Amino acid sequence: MRPINGDDVIAAVEGSATTLGTAVDRDWKGVKAWRMEWSCQETAEHVAQALFGYASRLVTGAQDWLPCDLTFDEDAGGAGALQVLRSTGGLLAATVRTTPREVRAVHPYPFGSADREGFAAMGVAEVLLHTHDIARGLGLAYEPSEDLAESVLTWLFPHVQPGPAPWPTLLWATGRGELPGRAPVTEWQWRNNLVIPAERVTLVGVRPAAARDLRAGGDGGFEWIENGPYQGTREAATYLVKAYEAGVHRPEFGVFALVRHEDGRAIGGIGFHGVPDEEGRVEVGYDLVEGARGHGYATEALRTLTEWALVRDDVDTVFATIEGDNLPSQRVVARSGFTRATVEEERTAQDEHGMESGLQLHIRRG
Repeated sequence: MRPINGDDVIAAVEGSATTLGTAVDRDWKGVKAWRMEWSCQETAEHVAQALFGYASRLVTGAQDWLPCDLTFDEDAGGAGALQVLRSTGGLLAATVRTTPREVRAVHPYPFGSADREGFAAMGVAEVLLHTHDIARGLGLAYEPSEDLAESVLTWLFPHVQPGPAPWPTLLWATGRGELPGRAPVTEWQWRNNLVIPAERVTLVGVRPAAARDLRAGGDGGFEWIENGPYQGTREAATYLVKAYEAGVHRPEFGVFALVRHEDGRAIGGIGFHGVPDEEGRVEVGYDLVEGARGHGYATEALRTLTEWALVRDDVDTVFATIEGDNLPSQRVVARSGFTRATVEEERTAQDEHGMESGLQLHIRRG
């Protein structure tokens, strides 16, 4: 897998400049962008502000908004707007290329921060979508590459079921078009991945693009310790991709890579087997690469993820199903506060919910 990166930002900007460059002699201030209150000039300024803001926050790992902004000169015109677009796109691209993998900076949607791939994807999204708006306002035809549109979808729209083609799907997902068989979108947000910090590891949400790579035998964009990832993580990634393609994936109940603080390397995976059921029950699973076992990482990660889940209104019980002869895993869940379900609870879980046979251990809210 090639993660979305600075090259994609440049490609998006150059594609925008190629299309919009044919209309630099038009009155961008006097023409509204498509379906927007902003003029074409104001829309281009917004894109440049976004690219500049993303680069400014990412380069420092800022955890708060920076006290600065970017504005166009009054006489910038279409040609000046494209110059600034190229400049700010270059700034973001260079920042993405040089920012370490583990750095995250503030962004509100929806978990409060984004990493370098997230900022790259947001930059590409801003360029693609608003170039579409400006082009429509100016009466120009515009369609970006499928690769760019699909990258935005798989990195920022994990909750959106893939459609027949990436660009129409992205337009529909952002309220700009229609897809057969799907209701119009009136409100939308992209979604950066969730990260949950623990003492020695961070639980890093796996995006659909990374899950596809893991399923295919790749590293998912993570640097793994020797012999990683373990097969269970690849199987979990397969289920994630299936849920994404079916349109039922909820990223907060997906898969997380366990990234060790001391060296930034992934040592295992943890996650949920799906969304909570009507009773608020959700199943958790985990694995570690052999070289990371015996150090308490699984216990730390399981306790962290369980605590995160149980403060949610839609989760009442977190449970794990463990083979009767898997004593190490039984010790992990016991140390994490799980207790053995009663025989009746196990039977009910198997009969009503189709859960696999094995020891049922659970932990409940409150």
